[in-house]
Amino acid sequence: MQPITCIEDLHRLYLKRVPRMFVDYCESGSWTETTLRRNLEDLARIPLHQRVAVGVEGGTTTTTLLGQDVALPVALAPVGLCGMQHADGEMLAAKAALDFGVPFTLSTMSVCSIEDVAACVQRPFWFQLYVMRDHRFIESLIDRAKAAGCSALVLTLDLQVMGQRHKDIKNGLSTPPKPTLRNLANLALHPRWCAGMARTRRHQFGNIVGHVEGVSDMSSLAAWTAEQFDRGLNWNDVEWIKRRWGGKLIMKGVLDPDDARRAVECGADAIVVSNHGGRQLDGAPSSISVLPEIAARIGKDCEVWLDGGVRSGQDVLKALALGARAVMIGRAFVYGLGALGESGVTTALELIRRELDLTMVLCGMRTIAEIDRKVLHER
Repeated sequence: MQPITCIEDLHRLYLKRVPRMFVDYCESGSWTETTLRRNLEDLARIPLHQRVAVGVEGGTTTTTLLGQDVALPVALAPVGLCGMQHADGEMLAAKAALDFGVPFTLSTMSVCSIEDVAACVQRPFWFQLYVMRDHRFIESLIDRAKAAGCSALVLTLDLQVMGQRHKDIKNGLSTPPKPTLRNLANLALHPRWCAGMARTRRHQFGNIVGHVEGVSDMSSLAAWTAEQFDRGLNWNDVEWIKRRWGGKLIMKGVLDPDDARRAVECGADAIVVSNHGGRQLDGAPSSISVLPEIAARIGKDCEVWLDGGVRSGQDVLKALALGARAVMIGRAFVYGLGALGESGVTTALELIRRELDLTMVLCGMRTIAEIDRKVLHER
């Protein structure tokens, strides 16, 4: 195997090792995928400002997030179905992230359950919550997250309804995969993945199946899920969840400064400027393009993070320069997970740390706290 020198190397290996159905789930955006592309393109267009002979020995990528020391200003975003990208994927990603020294966020729609992840790690992780119509189930999830020692709740606000991703519909996405001729033929091309799945008992949505009355298999789960995402989501729901949780609350999926201000008023300890990786409202702006205005509006009142399109340490630097305290990565760590399991997630994080460190030096920065718009080449 060739040396892995960037996230794209992990991406290429990922494409070889993971079945098409789950590659498409990770890679797809909604409808025309315009917003997905904007996330990448708008970050790539931002030029950096090189400095020389500044004297930056002794630099560091360490910082704090919500009062917690971290190795770099990066957290693993909540990503559904990681346990289908690699056997026991959420458990492996959590171990890699927490051992590296950055936060891991477990998705509501994970394959490994809250309890599975809690049993395999020694440090607290974060849990991501969708607002569903069944408030008893939300209360149950919150209670389970508390019992597992989760140190923050990530409330996703931009999934009141599921965005349409054409490939998922055409693939008949399911967990575990439906035994169609097309799917079986594709699985046969991925013996490493199949062997891993054969060694684990975790093949369903671990946070849901067995925890919801009447949901015992994938058929009943699909019907339940279709009814649960709440189009009536409003700020009263957010305030209720804040009270019910009682701990650190991160609100994810904000693109509007007024919404960001309202999130702060409802008790957000951090907000994540995010368009759900281009998977919800196609045609929405890139996350990086709206970050500066939101950071200027609320940055003094709570931490502002960015999610969407981050694939390198340079992307991290650009986000910080435009007002973010940190970034969340999704696809970048999934590529490592699908390619190499736990070591692949560690590799992804190490690549980003090296790139961030090198770019900081070339831009004349010693610490994360020093990074501002001076590192950008603005005409």
